[in-house]
Amino acid sequence: MHFWAKVLIAGLILCPWYVAPAIGDDVKQISVAGVQFAYIEAGQGDPVVLVHGGLQDYRFWNAHVPVFAKNHRVISYSRQNHFPNATSKDGLPDAAADVHAEDLAAILSGLGIKQAHIVAHSAGAHAALFFAANHPEMVKTLIINEPPATGLLTGAAGGTEILKEWNVRFASTREAFRNGEIDAGLRLFAEAVGGPGTYDRRSESDRRMMSDNALSSVADVTSTRPRPVFTCDMAKRISVPTLLTNGERSPEFFQRIADELEQCLPQRTRVRIPGSSHTVPGEAPDAYDVAVLAFIASH
Repeated sequence: MHFWAKVLIAGLILCPWYVAPAIGDDVKQISVAGVQFAYIEAGQGDPVVLVHGGLQDYRFWNAHVPVFAKNHRVISYSRQNHFPNATSKDGLPDAAADVHAEDLAAILSGLGIKQAHIVAHSAGAHAALFFAANHPEMVKTLIINEPPATGLLTGAAGGTEILKEWNVRFASTREAFRNGEIDAGLRLFAEAVGGPGTYDRRSESDRRMMSDNALSSVADVTSTRPRPVFTCDMAKRISVPTLLTNGERSPEFFQRIADELEQCLPQRTRVRIPGSSHTVPGEAPDAYDVAVLAFIASH
């Protein structure tokens, strides 16, 4: 009860999503399997690894790093084909969750981390699901916010209709990226996920981060690589304590995926963050941090 009370109270305190200058140590580099990854690191204690979503990079977590670093060693890295790593429209798609998962395992091994708390958002959370299913020994707790794990809707009641509506909702975004209309694609992406006016509400630094990572989303719509499918059976393999967060105002697509995960994951706690939509860590950072840190402390 104490946990839920803290979450609900903090949920009333909303802060704007922003990208501050990198805090803590300077940006570092690690090379695994011939690929360079940028990351920042702060604090000491049990490792907490932060995994960003689409059109984002390590900077997405800048407001959270000092909070988590008070009692933990915090690492925020940029996934493959995301700024400031090498980027290309012919590179790894943002949605290649299976590859991003193996990258995460390799990065942890390269940093000498045997087990960590994994905190992940959106496409990063999708990758974190694959990571936790395939490398359970490396996960202490799993905290995921609204992964676009469409495989969980296949066969679910009403799932076909939800997927069809989501595809229609994103059709203009995909077309813009496919035609090289990056600025239009970024605006359409933000508003498809967060609703009308979302792009204009974001700060200049937020929009710059989106632009810096646009090529990964272009790769998504042009790649012929099959999209990985995360299933309920895979979720059942994740035996570690898992926190599911989602926004009170998030699209039904993400709500239903969270519903399915709630049914499939063996050890799960679900928290809906008041007043927020899909980008919960950015829209309600205080409430999100309270929920995450309370969950980690209880395990």
